[in-house]
Amino acid sequence: MYDLSSDIVNIQDIKNKDLEFKQKVADLNAKGLPSDDLLRVNTGDLTKAMNILKDTFGRRFPYIRLSISDVCNFKCGYCLPDGYKINKSDNRKFIDKEEIGRLAKALSELGVSKIRLTGGEPTIRKDFFDIVGIIKKNSGIKKTVITTNGYKLDQIAHKIKISGLDGINISIDSLNSKIFKKITGHDRLGEILKGIEKLLKFNFKNIKINAVLLKGINDSEEDFKAWAKFIKNNKISFRYIELMQTGDNLDYFKKYHISADKFINYLNNNNWVIQTFGKDSGPSKNYINPEFKGKFGVIAPYSKDFCKSCNRLRITAKGDLRLCLFGNTGINIRHLMQRDDQLNELKELILSQLNYKKESHYLEIGETGLTKNLSTTGG
Repeated sequence: MYDLSSDIVNIQDIKNKDLEFKQKVADLNAKGLPSDDLLRVNTGDLTKAMNILKDTFGRRFPYIRLSISDVCNFKCGYCLPDGYKINKSDNRKFIDKEEIGRLAKALSELGVSKIRLTGGEPTIRKDFFDIVGIIKKNSGIKKTVITTNGYKLDQIAHKIKISGLDGINISIDSLNSKIFKKITGHDRLGEILKGIEKLLKFNFKNIKINAVLLKGINDSEEDFKAWAKFIKNNKISFRYIELMQTGDNLDYFKKYHISADKFINYLNNNNWVIQTFGKDSGPSKNYINPEFKGKFGVIAPYSKDFCKSCNRLRITAKGDLRLCLFGNTGINIRHLMQRDDQLNELKELILSQLNYKKESHYLEIGETGLTKNLSTTGG
């Protein structure tokens, strides 16, 4: 395959403009294409190479967060403190498994290698494992993972193992059952931890735990030490995420937001070393310690240059493409997920939207965009 990742160009546009096409082929030749006949280019490879999700700031997007449900059965203070409520102004149904299958195939042809199924709570859907199977078998996506609150993890751990899922992120904001209940509204920590034990016994390889860092609730050194003890002998990655302001949580944000620097200082003082990855690995900073089987991580959206390493786009449960979690615009792409023969149109529409992706989320100046709460776009 030819490396044309430096350009996002539609092959039909080039063909329609002969001079531009010849110039493009000449540029390709300079990059190592055969020079016998500049116009005899393998257009299949050319199209495949050109149709890479890349924005005007040079960021590539091999990763899609796909929400398959807005519904969540927890009442986390930072997201849905009053529980899930139906949006009566939007009566669209959630995208179905056939639509998801077509979408996944289109995304794989655009260079996407990883899809994360999110919510709301994705495992609430009765056809959740059918959706996993469709993506794994037919789309060409290399990694399919989920983010879950783990509410029935102990019941479905074996299904998760045999489903072919490549990873799981579980939201656990505290290892203290009282604090966990205070944050989530549910006393289910024990069940979730049993589910993780089962996954470990099944030798499930990619387990991550996320916690939202909350001032005065789960940000003490005792909390940090509890997580260190938890991952000491378990191959689990634990990550703190800075609390983010959304349209509905300003008061909560003002009360509980704290910089991730407090946790980073703990890591630096306890022999944790930052781990480096490739440029498309995303904004998470990960830390390793030779004395621990597990890893620590930090997602700090208020840190400088956070968005420079953005590697993901989002699609809502009702088929809206969101270029940013906190963007002000979104476009519905669902109408092009209805038939197999719409695949090229769907790819064209997705590619065209990348011209509108902004350089930053602008959270630092209080811009929250369309995101009223994190359940609508999977966080």
